Amino acid sequence: MDIIEFFKLSAGEWFSQRTIHNLVSGELQAGKSEVNVEILEKTHPTLIKLCEQNQVNSSVTELIGVKISWNGTINKEQVKDVGSTMLILIPNSENLNQGELLQDRGNGKSKKISSRYIMGKDDVLTLITESEGLYAEERLWYLIPNLRLRTSVVNRSQGFTFASFCSEIRRIKS
Repeated sequence: MDIIEFFKLSAGEWFSQRTIHNLVSGELQAGKSEVNVEILEKTHPTLIKLCEQNQVNSSVTELIGVKISWNGTINKEQVKDVGSTMLILIPNSENLNQGELLQDRGNGKSKKISSRYIMGKDDVLTLITESEGLYAEERLWYLIPNLRLRTSVVNRSQGFTFASFCSEIRRIKS
């Protein structure tokens, strides 16, 4: 599977359950969400704007735009977790299954952050984000086309380390 096939398979509505473990304090959190993944056309105004702001050629054939929205809760207290983000995957011209990520978190502060992706030969997608004081690595893969799994580890320089596991089941419309 290549990166384009991976994200096309991701399109749709998903039910997500996640567990987050603070590896320093031992605290556990659980959450659930409704997640919507939409593949964006290269003519989508936000995609074009984000590319222009970051001097990226939006006409590159292999460029992929993805909008991810979620609406969920965290913990027994049912704390709301609602938001969206847009990703643009910019493939490496020598290896299309590796490249950079451009991200817009929906707050109007679009910028290229130090993120990259690697689509492995084992069909596992790895997303890596690094910045001052932060290292995050997320792995996504499919057990079957309608069941996707995610794991992540987030290390912060302030001593916080989180690990999470998430299972996502595609909502099938009848």
